[in-house]
Amino acid sequence: MHFARPDPPRPDPGRATWAWRMAVLMLVAGHWMFGAAAMAQALESVLAPGKLAKAHAKLEGECEKCHVRFDRNAQDRLCMDCHKDVGQDLRTKAGLHGRQKPQACKTCHSDHKGVEAALVALDKPAFDHSATNFALRGGHAKVECEKCHLPGKGFRIAARDCVACHRKDDKHKGSLGPKCADCHTEKTWKEAKFDHDTTRFPLTGKHESVKCDDCHKEGRYKETPLACVACHKKDDKHKTRYGEKCETCHGTKDWKSVRFNHDTETRYPLVGKHRAAKCDSCHVGFLYRDKLSAKCFSCHEKDDKHKGTLGNDCGRCHIERNWKEKAGFSHDKTDFPLLGKHATVQCKDCHLSTMFKEAPKTCIGCHKKDDRHKGSLGEACEKCHNERDWKKTSFDHAKTAFPLLGKHQKAECGACHKSTNYKEAPKDCYSCHKVDDKHEGTQGKACAQCHDEKAWKPAPKFDHGLARFPLLGKHVQVECKMCHVGALFKNAKSDCFACHAKDDKHKKTLGTQCEQCHNARSWKVWDFDHDTRTKFVLDGKHKGVACSACHTRPSEGRVVTSSLCVSCHQKNDVHEGSYGRQCQQCHVTESFKTIKSRAGRTVSRADPDLRSGMRLPAASRTLPS
Repeated sequence: MHFARPDPPRPDPGRATWAWRMAVLMLVAGHWMFGAAAMAQALESVLAPGKLAKAHAKLEGECEKCHVRFDRNAQDRLCMDCHKDVGQDLRTKAGLHGRQKPQACKTCHSDHKGVEAALVALDKPAFDHSATNFALRGGHAKVECEKCHLPGKGFRIAARDCVACHRKDDKHKGSLGPKCADCHTEKTWKEAKFDHDTTRFPLTGKHESVKCDDCHKEGRYKETPLACVACHKKDDKHKTRYGEKCETCHGTKDWKSVRFNHDTETRYPLVGKHRAAKCDSCHVGFLYRDKLSAKCFSCHEKDDKHKGTLGNDCGRCHIERNWKEKAGFSHDKTDFPLLGKHATVQCKDCHLSTMFKEAPKTCIGCHKKDDRHKGSLGEACEKCHNERDWKKTSFDHAKTAFPLLGKHQKAECGACHKSTNYKEAPKDCYSCHKVDDKHEGTQGKACAQCHDEKAWKPAPKFDHGLARFPLLGKHVQVECKMCHVGALFKNAKSDCFACHAKDDKHKKTLGTQCEQCHNARSWKVWDFDHDTRTKFVLDGKHKGVACSACHTRPSEGRVVTSSLCVSCHQKNDVHEGSYGRQCQQCHVTESFKTIKSRAGRTVSRADPDLRSGMRLPAASRTLPS
């Protein structure tokens, strides 16, 4: 640089040299302050081993995209930020990269070797394709790589479904869908095999020798009908009158053979003269559309000499061997068998009309004149009377919903059955024993919880195990009045603190849920595992600390205590809060005076670098090793 100066007077040469040096220093300092980043980038460019490959050319000059200063291991992480599909393979251990032994990306993909350099050095003849998700078998083992891996596209995006490569070989024109592997194998495309038994239509009998084209017209497979009539309509001599379910009578072994068994395949077995009858004798309409009645009267109405007066159930008297042959009528097969005196009664005494079914089945229907109770006990005469003798009565109360037990057996009927309708008698104790209730309703109306039928006095011991509060441990020996202070037993408190507040030496500092530590066996025996039942594990010096040292504030229900170190150690904070409230970042539980560095190493507070009281910059806080 040149500085203009006047000739007279001439300056001191030593002073001029000093001024020039100061100017140079200022210039250098200015460049350092305002161009440090540019200089660093220029330095990295100078140190780069070569140009990036064509695939990474857009990152030329942006070294931070792939490199982190002073951290070599970060390079693989940055690679995965761009190549997310490879990162997914590594995490799931799938694909070529996921199946390999873990190693740095640059082991196989080295860059900075020029624009035309290849990032993937692949020995195609020696490459083991089984290391990928698509092992080459059969004919695939001889196929050239370029047949599946198209130029300019990554190896991993090659299609893996058959139709992607063999669409031109599909003679079915897509009618069978894209799942070529269902019939074809990798050995050879022309060799195809298909197991028809895996479909909804297994081939049996004569179907095994039928050509595919006979059923699969014009190469259609999915739309091929499964019904017999679709192929055998010309063979149907019934002209569809028996429906389209040909398989009901015919089999695949032989179309002319009929294998229908009326006895086992219908609800109407053929017996007697029915076995010799022709199908058309009964099935006069469309077999499946016109439902055929199974009643005798539908075919034998012309043979009914009773003109319908005895109903339509001909089978009660007639049999299939011969219509005219009477098989006799057994009343025992009806819903009213004749027992006792009924066996000697004449039919006309009950069957007053020609319609036998209209005969009454209730006792009162015939014995109303014999009812001395004048209907006061209802119409269910059979509950006390029987067919052997009307005058003899018997009633078993044990068969009702209220069996008589204890003192109830000696009670007269009228004591409970106040009305003529016996069903209206109350079944609850309180309705009859309200006068005996000394509790005056305070214990509710469920008397049976304490009393039974043997004797109202005294009441049997109440089973507290059936209540919401079963008695365990020392509670078994406690008198009822100690907990049930009022007349309503249900109002008794079920929480420990309600009865044991006077025994709480902690003054609620450990909450009011006593059962967390104490049990019913003994109040003095207690146990509480702080490590497993809380989120604050006691380790180091915390193990020997008394509960009251941390739990100082009373609380209702569960214990509410801060887990922050500063809650207990605020007095030990020599930093006066300047380092925040997260004491555990530096201190350990073994000793509050022992702290740990970022590297996990613990040091003593006596270290001279810590006694200075200076708060070092973030980059300088790591303690000396």
